[in-house]
Amino acid sequence: MDQNKAAVDRSAERDEALAARFEEHRPHLKAVAYRMLGSLSESEDAVQESWIRLSRSDSDEVANLGGWLTTVVGRICLDMLRTRQSRREESLSVSMDTHVPDPVVSWGDVVDPEQEVLLADSVGLALLVVLETLAPAERLAFVLHDMFAMPFDEIAPIVERTPAATRQLASRARRRVQDSAPTPDNDPVRQREVVGAFLAAARGGDFDALLELLDPGVVLRADTGELASGLSKLVRGASVVAGQAAMFRQAAPTTEIALVNGRFGMVGVPDGEVVSVMEFTIAGGRIVELNILVDPARVRALGLPAFRR
Repeated sequence: MDQNKAAVDRSAERDEALAARFEEHRPHLKAVAYRMLGSLSESEDAVQESWIRLSRSDSDEVANLGGWLTTVVGRICLDMLRTRQSRREESLSVSMDTHVPDPVVSWGDVVDPEQEVLLADSVGLALLVVLETLAPAERLAFVLHDMFAMPFDEIAPIVERTPAATRQLASRARRRVQDSAPTPDNDPVRQREVVGAFLAAARGGDFDALLELLDPGVVLRADTGELASGLSKLVRGASVVAGQAAMFRQAAPTTEIALVNGRFGMVGVPDGEVVSVMEFTIAGGRIVELNILVDPARVRALGLPAFRR
């Protein structure tokens, strides 16, 4: 009996030690999954699945736990992307919708440590939108190589291609990103100035001031879900976007500035509860893209705390 109890105790200690080692890698794994999936809940699911697979494996045979887990999460995300793609192909209506990836919101001017890992390299929604246009294998090759410096010979088995072919996947993805994703200004002071000026102009219904803040080719993308709304799903051009922004005047008094994906953005907080999130991409001192999430179900799923002044 004593021997059995000792064996059980040793097994429990190994499990606890393995769980502790896994938790050390969790922030990195969630960062990988977020870039792959653009969904916070699905990213958490992918990371949890990687833990289940680790707990069922012979971890003593794993020499590089971080690399092993990254590979496992990559495979899980690839499968999830392929399933998502199949579902979209089955539904013609989905192609007509405008989708905004899950934003990461922080109150105040400082991103907490966990979110800082999640948002390293300033992963904005504009970039995630472009990543969603890539084929699943292209997205994985680009994310793991360009964002996490994983060698192509380690990525190749995940996508079931040669290292040379995997390099081509990442190269195609890189060209798409460079051609489509705007390069944002990284000066936080300038970001806050522009966002604050936008909010002031929207509150005042100042169409001309809005035009001055918007790049001529600005894109406004609004994901309203099933919400009946007068907002267009996707509009382009400064004058059209300024016209849409003027419609925000009624909601502007209950809008506050917050950090969205590590940059200054805005949240709608009537009665303190978050009902919308707006992320700005600013380049050359002007707004080049706005991504707005107003889908009630998805905003609630973010689990954001109530706003308190």
